[in-house]
Amino acid sequence: MRLLVPLLAGGCLLACATTAPGPAATTITNAVIVDGTGAAGYRGALRYLGDSIVAVGPDVTPQAGDSVIDAEGMVLAPGFIDSHSHHDRFLTRTPDARAAVSQGITTIIAGQDGGHPIPLERAWDSIAAVGSAVNLAYYAGHGSIRHAVMGSDFRRPATAAEVDSMAVLLRRELDAGALGLSAGLEYDPGIYSDRSEVLALAKVAAAAGARYLSHIRSEDRWFWEAIDEILTIGREARLPVQISHIKLAMIPLWGQADSLIRVLDRARASGIDVTADIYPYPYWQSTLTVLFPKRDFDNRAEAERILRELARPEGLLIGDFAANRAYQGKTVAEIAVMRGEDPAATLMGLIRESLAASPDRLEVETGASPTATESVVATSMTEPDIDRLMAWEHTNICSDGMLDGAHPRGFGAFPRVLGRYVRDKGVLRLEDAVRKMTSLTAAHVGLTGVGTLAPGHPADLVLFDPATVIDQSTPAEPHLLSVGVSRVWVGGVPVWAGGATTGARPGRIIKRPRSS
Repeated sequence: MRLLVPLLAGGCLLACATTAPGPAATTITNAVIVDGTGAAGYRGALRYLGDSIVAVGPDVTPQAGDSVIDAEGMVLAPGFIDSHSHHDRFLTRTPDARAAVSQGITTIIAGQDGGHPIPLERAWDSIAAVGSAVNLAYYAGHGSIRHAVMGSDFRRPATAAEVDSMAVLLRRELDAGALGLSAGLEYDPGIYSDRSEVLALAKVAAAAGARYLSHIRSEDRWFWEAIDEILTIGREARLPVQISHIKLAMIPLWGQADSLIRVLDRARASGIDVTADIYPYPYWQSTLTVLFPKRDFDNRAEAERILRELARPEGLLIGDFAANRAYQGKTVAEIAVMRGEDPAATLMGLIRESLAASPDRLEVETGASPTATESVVATSMTEPDIDRLMAWEHTNICSDGMLDGAHPRGFGAFPRVLGRYVRDKGVLRLEDAVRKMTSLTAAHVGLTGVGTLAPGHPADLVLFDPATVIDQSTPAEPHLLSVGVSRVWVGGVPVWAGGATTGARPGRIIKRPRSS
């Protein structure tokens, strides 16, 4: 279910009475309609009035007084829904959301990896005061709630009383409209929680008819134990669970995608509603500290293992380093040469220097959180695994991107799928890729009435050229715009056209209805 609230300050929550004539409808003609259901595309047209689609099909024609847009044979699809997004970061400063709308994203699902702005009602108010080009929904983050209850004393399991206090805060955020509970169990403070704590909170989400998604407790050393944890939560809490940015992020795990899919398929057959999202890159972005799950940053043997099995020194690209800006844009291998030391010593030294510069920092989300003082783009995955996991029928596409991040996914994830994984490699049919960006995503986050081109659905639309759409952003230049996305509409209002944002802010707040 969904509850849509206009983002613009001063907007009416119900239909505003007016004596002015209604707006003209718009008809987009000569398009290849890919409607988000997975059905084969067809030549046709779409007509929308105000913020809603009124007709779509092969026989739709403009009516008298309509504005007409010739799609010139390009694909018209539902606007993409980013199920794991950090594009809300600094959205009030850059409400045009250029990184998102330029790649066809019209809805971002934030509150990821266990972090969200708390309390959520205040965040809604801040965003509504400014407006946004994109629609926005939030999960409630376990890490944020845990920090609110435990403060700086978080490096231990929570007491029963503390878990009860977390449950109270979670219910408040769910009542405010959060879609469910998110966790980031490789990050502080969530890494110190035990399974019983997370399960207790997941049961709170289940009681509200909500969902659970997780950056699982390990994407490398203890991967299979982490998979068991999220499946146990799904089974015992009896709620849908989603694996965030699914990956096999350790060289000894490479090639085990089919084994993972078999485990997940067996879980689904047993009644666990487990799904996943994925971004189309072999590298992730976080902090250097997340490489050390025991937080033993001076453990040389562990540093050497990291550089041998998780990411090679030449595959650890520093995105941000407040303690020494000269290191930004360089790999650990390059910095080691600069410092005249071996890569393991450099890795430990960078963390030591970063912590010394900000000893009280707390990362409750990702390495690009506002409190982080360093970040890294780390190559830890392999393309054949990405192909196989992306093709799993229960995986949807996400970006995990930001408006101003060091990872190219913030500007390129969705066009990259359409260009490299659909057109170039044939991993997905075009219609299946669009479904994984729209209706399947909507189902995975619990939204209805969105994600397909159908009468009554919001006129959130993207027009793109399937022959040219491609990402251009790279780790060296992460903010390069993609090409091939011609126009994007949110609620019938153009937000991207002619290679630029329009300045419009028609985005809606999407809230899960309050539980009874």
